[in-house]
Amino acid sequence: MAEIFALRSIGPSGAPETRGHFFCTFAGGDKNIMSLKHCTIAALLVLTAACSRQETTTVETDTGATVQSSTEMTDTTSTASPTLAAEDSDFVMKAGMGGLAEVQLGNLAGEKAQNADVKAFAQRMVTDHSAANAELAQLATAKGVTLPAELAGEAKAAADHLATQSGAAFDKAYMTHMVEDHDKDVAEFEKASQSLQDADLKAFAAKTLPTLKSHQEQAKSTNAKLK
Repeated sequence: MAEIFALRSIGPSGAPETRGHFFCTFAGGDKNIMSLKHCTIAALLVLTAACSRQETTTVETDTGATVQSSTEMTDTTSTASPTLAAEDSDFVMKAGMGGLAEVQLGNLAGEKAQNADVKAFAQRMVTDHSAANAELAQLATAKGVTLPAELAGEAKAAADHLATQSGAAFDKAYMTHMVEDHDKDVAEFEKASQSLQDADLKAFAAKTLPTLKSHQEQAKSTNAKLK
């Protein structure tokens, strides 16, 4: 007749636990060899399960420590982008969009303009603003700002409108836009050269301002010649 036995574990506090000292109780108090073997096997199984749980916890803990160590290393080696004041950031974005527009519209005028003076002005826009755009792009990268890659808003609307024009009508529309655009540019760069907080951007505005004023004068004189 097979004996019936029960297995429990007693921890240091005396309460039942999954690890500790194991005791076997047999029905009828009969402790034969077979029952002792059963008890020993059961105890080994419980100990094995307990060890497995402990190893799992250790692995999870080690993994957590590894992740934490990796995170700390990343934080140490990473560098945050410099933060610009709102006015400075706004200036960079507007200057980037304006410079991009001047180059694209200059290329368009180089293809569509009929008047020689208009073509010459358009070529100057491409040359001068390409150089200014390259300098601004370097500054923007250093300051953590991404410049516009395509025209949007008023700049796109102006480009779309000029694309529909041709001949003398294009020349007049382009130069009229250039006068208006450079009036705004000169005013914005004058303000930026005095009020920006970032020293590098302030210096860029001051350096570019004389060129913009020259563009402004040439745009007005060229536009005045057109009928």
